[in-house]
Amino acid sequence: MATLGAGALSAFPYKILAQANKKTYPISLAQFSFASDYFAGKADTLDFPALAKNTFDIDIVEYVSMFFADKANDAQFFKDLKQRADDVGVTNNLIMVDDENIADLDKTKRMHAVESHYKWVDAAKVLGCASIRVNLGAIGQEGTPDQLTDAALDGYAKLLEYGTQNDMNIIVENHVGISSNGAWLANIMKEINNPRAGTLPDFGNFCVQRTMPKTMDIEGYMNTTCVQAYDTYKGMEELMPYAKGVSAKAHKFDADGNEPEIDFDRIFRIIEKSGFDGIVGIEYEGGLMASYGQEGYLDNEEGVKAIQALVEKVM
Repeated sequence: MATLGAGALSAFPYKILAQANKKTYPISLAQFSFASDYFAGKADTLDFPALAKNTFDIDIVEYVSMFFADKANDAQFFKDLKQRADDVGVTNNLIMVDDENIADLDKTKRMHAVESHYKWVDAAKVLGCASIRVNLGAIGQEGTPDQLTDAALDGYAKLLEYGTQNDMNIIVENHVGISSNGAWLANIMKEINNPRAGTLPDFGNFCVQRTMPKTMDIEGYMNTTCVQAYDTYKGMEELMPYAKGVSAKAHKFDADGNEPEIDFDRIFRIIEKSGFDGIVGIEYEGGLMASYGQEGYLDNEEGVKAIQALVEKVM
């Protein structure tokens, strides 16, 4: 029997063995995947947990502050949202916050920005989230790397004080400007050295310089182009040691269901090698691009299902 077992094992395809041992991660759904619906007034945040559960069978969600910014100080809204999530068995994981710049070079503006984020920590606490995601920088922000580092460390440290008091992680995405430089953001994490700090590496956000938008709104931003990109895989390797989540972003899919511009298999090998043991958030951005007249993108629901299938296949 031992001989038979050894023979059978030697004939067993190595690829299948490797796939069987791949690590899998819980999947969450990012609200931004339906950005076009929210910007058009066709969707309600209170319905998002049920959408995630009933349409995609996903039971972890990530919110985006801009879609309910008018409710930021409405405690009852967040209690109602928490109840909606509980009713369908959905866990609230984080709020992606786009607010004032906590890395502003002007100290007065920077401190005001830090305090403007307190309300989102409070809201996330009501929802039962583990984290809020913040930005270190702003579109078109000027300054030398050293100046931006000093400002980021100061503002981030002060916001982390409030996060620590409220048992809330304050994590940073490679999102705008110099924060999309993996080495720069990794150094921030090393210098800040706080257990409540961390990164949210985003597969599709490694553009360190874009053309300036003609208008400072989502439409203006969607019509910009990247003029300087950071290496995606190098950036993921640099940011994963500090990751408290990842954002698996996709825009388009080929005939095999893969993202033609992002090697998901390669990235998930980087994720696994890092020892990451958290949640993978899926975020589809193609529907938003389609809403501004760009061709070749699936609608929101189809796009989310496509990226969900891709992530599950790769895992």
